[in-house]
Amino acid sequence: MKVLNRFRALAGLAVGLGALSAAGAWAADLKVGFITSLSGPVSSLGIPYEKGMKAAIAYKADVGGRKIQLVQLDDASDPSTAARNARKMIDEDKVDVIIGTAGSPGALAIAGVARETKTPLISIANANLPGEEGAWMVTLPQPAPLMVSAVVERMKKSGVKTVGYIGFSDAWGDLVYDALQKSAEPAGIKIVSNERYARADSSVTGQVLKIVALRPDAVITGTSGTPGALPYLALAERGYKGQIYGMHALINPDFVRVGGASVEGLLAPTGPVIVAEQLPSENPIRKVSMDFRAAYQKANGAPPTDAFSAYTFDAWLLYLDAAQRALATKAEPGTPQFRLALRDAIVSTKELVGTHSVYNFKPTDRYGSDERSRVVVKLEKGQWKLVP
Repeated sequence: MKVLNRFRALAGLAVGLGALSAAGAWAADLKVGFITSLSGPVSSLGIPYEKGMKAAIAYKADVGGRKIQLVQLDDASDPSTAARNARKMIDEDKVDVIIGTAGSPGALAIAGVARETKTPLISIANANLPGEEGAWMVTLPQPAPLMVSAVVERMKKSGVKTVGYIGFSDAWGDLVYDALQKSAEPAGIKIVSNERYARADSSVTGQVLKIVALRPDAVITGTSGTPGALPYLALAERGYKGQIYGMHALINPDFVRVGGASVEGLLAPTGPVIVAEQLPSENPIRKVSMDFRAAYQKANGAPPTDAFSAYTFDAWLLYLDAAQRALATKAEPGTPQFRLALRDAIVSTKELVGTHSVYNFKPTDRYGSDERSRVVVKLEKGQWKLVP
């Protein structure tokens, strides 16, 4: 009898352990893949993105009582590496979502893998794929047309009649130029040049000589980060005295440091987070931005000085919100059903307040920002100041 009772006890223990194991499997941790550029020409953006992720984790690292595991890889500013990283994370690490990467070409490369594997991508670089090609991605940075229109409005108020353009010879350069074409003509502004250069180029003298010879009232660039300073340095060297404009992809300290005196007076659109303390107290973006700054200070030991780290933070807020709703469907992390539920939750997000925008996504639209996501700032003595 004692032997029988002992057998029953052991059997009961085994069942109990099995139940605990099953419960543990049911309550699986959430896994997020994060790809950024910690080396190469896009690292001046990729490093701030990483600091933003550290702030995000310091802010909140669980959803619905489940811990979030972060898998991070460096793509070295190479789109092919970004795609390989994404595939590795999905196939081997079993992540349910990818946040990344620092450059538009890399983000577009990841989007191809995301579509093939049916894994959601939250792009923190400005990237857009229409229709089914982009059905598994959303993009957090404000769309080029929205931001360019703010710049063109400022140009018109300043009496600009002609503008020269120089941008990267990639997807970002194309996005900005296309948006400029659509906004400038209705505003009575003529585009007189469309010069391009590669992110890794060390000189744009030839392109700038052509622009200066045309004597435009203003010059705008479709660039980003440290490589984005090259046209302004060349314009200053050639004595250009017209107005200078840029895009929100330039708002980082390395650009200001490298550009120096040549970028003084530059006007650019950006998200409200850059001037959060100057926003009205009733603006909901102000509070979230200040929460971000506190989390960033805690995680990195210094206040944020760029726009890019805040995009990563917003990506995290979007994921937290969507994951909560995806879990409510009872789909389990690590399964195709959960990835689908997560994608559906992301693209149906409504009025999510972030640091750059109040986000509203649709299944047919990659972007979730509206006019609340933009302000115009001017660089004065190395500091970005809100332009009324």
